[in-house]
Order: sequence, then structure tokens, then C-alpha cells
Amino acid sequence: MSPRPGFAAGLALSIVGLMPRPAEAQSQAAFTTEELESIFVIGTRIGERTVLDTPVPVDVLAGEELRATGAVAGELGQALSVLAPSFNFPRQSNSGTSDLVRAGQLRGMSPDQMLVLVNGRRRHTSAIVNTETKIGRGTAAVDFNNVPLNAVQRIEVLRDGAGALYGSDAIAGVVNLVLDDEPGFEANASYGSQLTRLDPVDDDLSDGETVTLDAKYGRVIGADGFLKAGVAYRNRDATNRAGFDQIPFFEQQTPDNLALAGQRNYAEGDPNVDELNLWFNGVVPLGDGAAGLDLYTFGTYGNRDSDGGAAFFRYPDSTSTVKSVYPDGYRPETWGEDEDYAVTVGLRAEAGSWDLDTALSYGRNEFTFGVDYSINASLGPDSPTSFQSGTYENEQAILGVNASREFAVGWLKAPLEVALGAEYRSEEYATTRGDLASYEAGSYGEAGCATVDNPLGSLEFLCDIGAQAAPGLTPDDEVSLNRDVVSVYADLGTDLTERLFVEVAARYEDYDDFGSAVTGKLAGLYRASDTVSLRAAVSNSFRAPNIAQLGFSDTTLSFGDDRALIRTRTLRVDDPISRSLGAEDLDEEQSFNLSAGVVAQFEALRVSVDVFQIDVDDRITLSERLFSDDLTAFIQTQPGGEDIESVRFFTNAVDTRTRGFDVVMSYAQPWLGGDFQTSIAFNYSKTDVETVRGTTPELAAVDPTLTLVGVEELNTLQNATPYSKFILSGNWSGEKWNLLGRVSRYDNATRVFNFGGGFEPRQEYGAEIQVDAEAGYRLTEQLSLYVGAANLLDEYPDLSIPAINYFGNLPYDILSPIGVNGRYVYARVNFRL
Repeated sequence: MSPRPGFAAGLALSIVGLMPRPAEAQSQAAFTTEELESIFVIGTRIGERTVLDTPVPVDVLAGEELRATGAVAGELGQALSVLAPSFNFPRQSNSGTSDLVRAGQLRGMSPDQMLVLVNGRRRHTSAIVNTETKIGRGTAAVDFNNVPLNAVQRIEVLRDGAGALYGSDAIAGVVNLVLDDEPGFEANASYGSQLTRLDPVDDDLSDGETVTLDAKYGRVIGADGFLKAGVAYRNRDATNRAGFDQIPFFEQQTPDNLALAGQRNYAEGDPNVDELNLWFNGVVPLGDGAAGLDLYTFGTYGNRDSDGGAAFFRYPDSTSTVKSVYPDGYRPETWGEDEDYAVTVGLRAEAGSWDLDTALSYGRNEFTFGVDYSINASLGPDSPTSFQSGTYENEQAILGVNASREFAVGWLKAPLEVALGAEYRSEEYATTRGDLASYEAGSYGEAGCATVDNPLGSLEFLCDIGAQAAPGLTPDDEVSLNRDVVSVYADLGTDLTERLFVEVAARYEDYDDFGSAVTGKLAGLYRASDTVSLRAAVSNSFRAPNIAQLGFSDTTLSFGDDRALIRTRTLRVDDPISRSLGAEDLDEEQSFNLSAGVVAQFEALRVSVDVFQIDVDDRITLSERLFSDDLTAFIQTQPGGEDIESVRFFTNAVDTRTRGFDVVMSYAQPWLGGDFQTSIAFNYSKTDVETVRGTTPELAAVDPTLTLVGVEELNTLQNATPYSKFILSGNWSGEKWNLLGRVSRYDNATRVFNFGGGFEPRQEYGAEIQVDAEAGYRLTEQLSLYVGAANLLDEYPDLSIPAINYFGNLPYDILSPIGVNGRYVYARVNFRL
């Protein structure tokens, strides 16, 4: 899509902008040389390095810059996506639990190929396996939004494989959330709303009203200690970008159904959200200064209630049960109750020449899923209309110890830095069945089905068993799994010459449920001059199957032939039905990473350019939704398959190669009586599937036309995510005024569906440009006011073609990072002491 005429005005806005207030942390684009020298980043375990002196690329984003993004207030993941060109955080809709728990991805790779840390400690993942999403399908990812924005002092994004340093999952890179430790009091209150023009319905809308309140307080303890704690509350109303219903041709063409044509019967957008977060971070000195003994602790707590998740409309004449309970039809609304907490307690001490650090971390996520305004049609007119569909739980406990010191080696120009460590990790995953009514097969109608006269000659929603839009977990879905992981590692680095720094790391990790892996890394930094350095790294990483991927199973309603919804069963690989189709035990993913780059500092100008290649063998993906007449007949002859039309299961069926490069430039100088900074950031990441293992002999014997990985999954892996993102930002800060402008360009994205029978519609959505702006005024030394807009020019993705827009109901696809909500306008008041 070409930019609108207003783009020139938006580009001009990016030349000026908001500098964080005095005494606040600054962004990566705004750091002076002195400030860079004081920032220590991830990517090594052997001492302290700066973003200009690390052999692997690291982005540092300050907490205040995250707040100034104008991202839907309080969403940490969305704010990170606005600032980091290598990070994507898509907004799902009509995607089951993915509407309620969003997953981020780094360099266009899978969300579970990115490791997330908090204060350098591994963060637990969500208990949800997102099977209905397009981006990150089949993954159990870290929920960034369970950490509030006001808790974050900065975010460090390591853009390189780091399995040897941090273990499994660190294939695409690592994101480290560093919690705030500054003394003082700060509070914010903000209000925002989507003010947008929705062209498909020719209407101006105002929805998505969002209120956020947060506060935090920190104090110094002793000479080197501190304690800081905070609270954040967010309430957001739903949005809806659905179009006018054209009534699907496979629905009953009755007067009551056809009377709904031209109405907005569906929903597309965000659910309602009510969220409370608490956090703390502290260090308490236990000995005198010479002893160097410190107790440190930090933790987060999140409670999020979401409701109004979008689901497909059910027409009044789809079954007799629907007609009797909902004479005008109905649209189910999914809901979720998400409780998440994590805590770490550790000790740091000096013992001789060694610096010792040991810590115990525990994290837990519990997600309960359900649906309102629904029915289980097999129960007849007496069916409940609200259901609790199941509960998912994920726990992680880690005990680790790290020891580091320097050794003088005669022939080396500098001391040899050494870090040694060991870690024990325990993981548990469990699911609990839903209400009996959410999954049981009732006796209403013939053989438990409400018989209708369907023009395609088949029953609408086969037997209508279970809660519509969220069939409950059954007793067969219940599982309780645990895993123990033991690892040891070593990290060594030194300046071999005055100009050459070299680092070597290795890690051995043993899993009690599938085996062991060894990873290693070699990285180097060569200072070609006082202003220019060259860097490179080579490593291998791996990712063990997430324990949730081993234990997850459920039933959903998904697209089948002619775009009708059919019952799809996600099976564990050890399920007898999946075994009968050739499913095998999952192996770990194995990756090989190469990166090289140059970084330069010319007074106020800083530039870095890095290229990379990531090869992943035995990549874990969900299979295609396997459905055909022959397969359905086969499944329904298997025990437990009587009511299933389609299945899928996890596989190691593909090998991929991801190639790309990153460019970051920043410039700062005094201007017009204030401070001016500007930055350019660009990421290009392209994934190609190198090998596809096709189908299994067992599946081919049932239906030779079916493959484990087909057009939909290939689309997910290769081109559903835009290949590139470009961000141009400008910041200006004076005595009273603070101004921000930002222009972001998101590349093309492609959507492919498989509706059966060879009907595989495809659409490429054009590049999109988003303009953000914020203006702030300092009323007093303590009180400031900010107003701003995200997506100021109210841009939308291209309209979906008729084959994809589900009969006019879903005019926009959720692939584009620009989202489907349009312009967001907000105001914020900041108070600090």
C-alpha cells in the first residue's frame, strides 16, 4: 500500500521528539559516550561490557522510552515491538486463547526460540499452547504483558544465539528485562481510546477505552542496597473491526438466517481486559563492606481477566437447539483468567578471588479458559450457556550457582576472565478438565446430533458436541508431566592483544525425559581503530520440546472444506490415533548460528551493522490440520475418535534457514536550546524451509494426498511475518517541552489458507507505514503532562480478498504488525518525587 498524503507530515514529526526527563534513563538512541560506558549488558557471563564493546549485537531500550511509545497503555510487549525492529508482537483475533495471551517473536522466528530473562534469570512461559494463532502456532511462549511497564528500567535484546550461555530456547536471541532500582517515588495515570475511521462499514468509531494507573517507590538501604516496589492497573475495553455479514453459502439459506445479512454479526479486535500487576526488586547488604555479602530478591505478580474474545457467529437456523435457545443466533465470547507469579532469592558474595552468585527462582502460570453466550447443542434446549472449558498450569523452579574471577596468565596482555556454573531446573505442566457440560456428548437429536437440512449434505458442526467456540478439555486431555534438567557451563574471555578480545563458552545440559545436548560459542571483537570495531560469533544452540508441547491436547473448531467449521483434535504424539498416523517422539531442535558485524562511534554518531544466519534442523511445528473424507472415516473407527473430523500433532518435519541483517544508527547534539537525538533502525529477516519430510507411510496409506507440512504451515514459517521493519525516530527536549516523532515501516506479509479440495487462497498484504507522536509539558519539577497518538494517520492493512474475508465479516487480516485497531490517542499525567 502506498503511503497516504499525510505521510510527509508524519515524517516531519519524526525530526523532533521527546527526550526522557532529566534524571531519567535514556534510550539506546540517546546515550552519550559516557553513559554507554556505564551500561552492562547480557551476552556474556565474564564481567561487564558496554553496547559498543560486546562481540555480539545487543540493543538497550530504556523504560521511559518504552512508556513513550504510545503502545496500548501498559502493554510491555507492544512497546518493545514499537522500538525494536527485530521484535514482532502480533495482535490476534478469532484465535482462541491467542486473543488473550500474546506471543512475541525475534528475527521472524518462533516465539519459543527466544529466551526471556528477568534480571538475568530465566523467565517461565505461559501455560497456554496457542494452536489457533497464525504467528507462533503451537508454541508456549513467555507472556511479556505479565511484567508491567513501570517495573522495567531497561530492556536488553541480544540478537545472537546463546545456548551455550543460557541453555535451551536461546536460538534466535535473548531478551532481558532489567527491573527498576532507582530511589524515589513516581506515579502515572493515563487514558486513551481508539479514534478511527472504519472504511468497510463507512463509520467513525471510538472504542478500546483504556485506563492505566501505576505507582512505584524505591529507597536506599545501607551503602549499596535498595528496595523498590510498584503496582500497575489496566482496564481496556474491547474493539471491533468486523464488516457487514454476507451470510456464508453453506449456512441454511432460510428467512431467519438471511435476515441477518448486512449486519455486523461478527467481531474482530481486542477483548476486554482488567489487569493488576505487582512487583518488587531489592538488594540488602548482609555484611560490612569488606565481606561483600548481599541478599537480593525480585518478583512479579499478575492477575488478568479477559473476556469478549472474538468467536464465529452461529446462525439461528444452524440447528434446532440454536433456534430454541438463541432465536436470533449468537456469537460466543471466550474469556480467560490468568494468574502469574515469579520470585527469585539469591546471595552474592566474595570468597577469596572468586565472585559467587547463587539463586533460587520459582515461577508459575495458571490459565483458566471458558466461554459465555454459547451452548452445547447435544444437550438440547436445557444446555448451559456459560462454560468453564479447562485449566492449564505451568511451573518452573531453578537453583543455580555461578562463580567468576580473573586469572593472570603471563603470555596474555590482559587477565583471563573465567565464569563457571551449574544449574538445576524443574518443570511441571498440568491440565484439568472443563465442566462436564463443556465436553460431554448429550443425547439430544439423532445419535446425539441435532439433524438439520444442510445444502452440502452434512451436519452443521458435527454433532455439536461441547461448548461452542471453546469445547472443554476432556478427562482424556488431562495430563500431569514433570521434567528435571541439570546443566553445567563455562565461559572464558580475554584480550589476546590490545585490539583483539576473544570469548569461548560451552554448556552441557541433560534432560531426564529425552536426553542431553552440548552447545558451544566462539565470539570475538577486533578494535580496528579507536572508533571502529569488528565483531563475529559462531555457535550452536538447541531447543528441547517445551513440556507443554509434550502434554497438550484439545479440541477446537477450525476451517474445513468450503470454509465450514469442523471439529479438530490436537493430539499428543503418544496418542494412539496420532501413532496410527505415524507420529513419533519429539526430538530437540538443533541450530547453528553465524554472525558478523561492525560497530563505530564518531563523536555524536554511532553506527552498527550486523549480518546473521541461523540454521535449525528438526524444527518443532504443528502438523497441518489433516482432514479429508478418507481420513475422517479412518479416525472415527479409532477408539476415542468417534466425534473427530480433523487432527494435528507436533512433528520435527522441517529444517529451516534464517538469514538477515540489522542496521542501527543514532546521532545526538544540542539544538534550539535543548537536546536533540535521532535514530534509524532496520531489520531484515527471511526464513526459508530447506527440507520438508513430507508425510508418513501410515498417513499415506490412509490418504496419499495429505502431508504433515503443507501450504498453511509453510506460510507460517516463511512469509506470514514481514521480512523487514524500519524505524526512524526523533527526540527533542527543552526546559519545559518534550517532543517525540516516530515513523515505522512494516514490510509485506502473506496469508495462505487451506480450505480443502485444493482451494488454497493466497493474498500478499502490502507494506504499511505507521506514524507516532507525543508532546510533553513540564508543569512543575514534579508534575508533567503528555499527549500523543500511536498510528496517528489511522492506517490499516490492505482489505482482505473475498476468499479470505469470511464473507465480508473479517475485512482485515491480523498478520500485519500495524494491527487492525487504527489510531490510538492518549493523555498521561506523571508525578515524581
